[in-house]
Amino acid sequence: MNMAEPSVLRPHPPEFERFLYASVGEDRNGYVVTVLSALARLGLDPWIETAELVTLGRDAARARLGTLLARFRDVPMLASDHGRVAQDLSQLLPEGPASDTLKRAASTVTGHRLGTSGTIWAVLTIIIVLFQVLTIVGAGSGE
Repeated sequence: MNMAEPSVLRPHPPEFERFLYASVGEDRNGYVVTVLSALARLGLDPWIETAELVTLGRDAARARLGTLLARFRDVPMLASDHGRVAQDLSQLLPEGPASDTLKRAASTVTGHRLGTSGTIWAVLTIIIVLFQVLTIVGAGSGE
């Protein structure tokens, strides 16, 4: 019996998790929005975007992230504070001695855009729909 390769079971670099699951702030309903959710709501693949940010380097990644967060309207605080949030979040991107390994992982992630993006978007769509249903149900039960 052959064991599945680790990349099949866990296709995304675990080093991205600290960044992707970090908060960008609260939405209008008081729910915490993560980087992963913000990027998905902007129509971007969160893992591909993170991989590209890693390959840019810290300063360029901060600038790109600031631009993306400025476009994100679901978190009101970002309208005036997207630069500081981008600065803080960019510090969570992996860097250092393992950066060559991460860049290879990033190129693997970006190289599989067509194969995995459909699955990723399907899962993200389901999560977002469930979140919206729970938000509506929660708002309705509070009245």
